[in-house]
Amino acid sequence: MSKIIRIGTRDSELALWQATTVQQKLEALGYDTILVPTKSLGDQVLDKPLYELGVTGIFTKTLDVALLKGDIDIAVHSMKDVPTKLPKGIVQVAVLERAMTYDILVHKGSNFLENDQPATIATGSLRRKAQWLNKYPNHKVVDLRGNVNTRLLKLIENDWQGAIFAQAGLERIKLLPKDAIQLDWMIPAPAQGAMLVVAKEEDDFTKEALDKLNHSETEISTTIEREFLRTLEGGCTAPIGALAQIKDHMVYFEGVVFSLDGKQKIEIKKEAKLSDAKNLGKASAQEVLQKGGDKLMQEIRNENSTVH
Repeated sequence: MSKIIRIGTRDSELALWQATTVQQKLEALGYDTILVPTKSLGDQVLDKPLYELGVTGIFTKTLDVALLKGDIDIAVHSMKDVPTKLPKGIVQVAVLERAMTYDILVHKGSNFLENDQPATIATGSLRRKAQWLNKYPNHKVVDLRGNVNTRLLKLIENDWQGAIFAQAGLERIKLLPKDAIQLDWMIPAPAQGAMLVVAKEEDDFTKEALDKLNHSETEISTTIEREFLRTLEGGCTAPIGALAQIKDHMVYFEGVVFSLDGKQKIEIKKEAKLSDAKNLGKASAQEVLQKGGDKLMQEIRNENSTVH
């Protein structure tokens, strides 16, 4: 094993935790590795909401370029940040076992949830914003950007009542407050809680090494969710949630798309035998489109184009 596997990663604490996890697993198998941290465009431009930047793969593009140029051998990503269509020459080589999929509310006191009073909640996600406004239409949702540490600090500094985070991210870097509220009613982003490793298509040595880290159940679940997203033509510019769970050789799928203001909601729940689940995400999305999702997605595209 003479080759040193160069692991590309964003330089945030959470991204470095993820890359280090992959590094430790590879080194336990006898491979030599080195971390190559970099800053993505999504980490540099923090004064605009993600959907206003209009860049697909804003957190992954810098690493894609490094990979194709040969500066790194693999890139480690939060899978929910990765576009459903990978750049030519780059392939998915491993999906690690998934962590918690839930979103959570970090707050300064949760009384405002019980007495229906006006409140301000922060999130940079259109999906979280739409679902929150659907449930709490009298609340205001403000944009929140930056890495996990930055966003927690901004919550402390501002007079917001709370902010929404992925549970997995805060748990991984040990910043999950004891009183955080698990939002079990909120459908997560497709592939939330999963880590994805990509490599160059022609790099057989690296592909063989990473194949040993792949968790097949997580790979199946996230593939179904990302197929749902791809078929709806979503991404970070549309409020789309999806979750596939495997239990007793069955797949239980839940998908949803909202209008940007959270007032319209089209959801679907389906189940299938694991052996028959290959096209479950695509079929579910097509059903959503037939139920009015096509019109809703067009409205979202129109609203986004006016922003750009």
